[in-house]
Amino acid sequence: MKLKVIIHQAEEGGFWAEIPAIQGCATQGDTMEELLTNLHDAAEACLSVDLDTIEISEHDLVSELLL
Repeated sequence: MKLKVIIHQAEEGGFWAEIPAIQGCATQGDTMEELLTNLHDAAEACLSVDLDTIEISEHDLVSELLL
């Protein structure tokens, strides 16, 4: 899966970025390397789902989609 990100220079130094395809998903980093690491973590966290909080019946099938 490829996601477009918008990277901004932070006024206080470092960088912050947002992933427009995932509403509310943003992060920051002091260096570009740290920002990229944090972006991967943020995208994973924003897309993760806790199946314990979703009602699933015995007739439902849970699967994963790899893009």
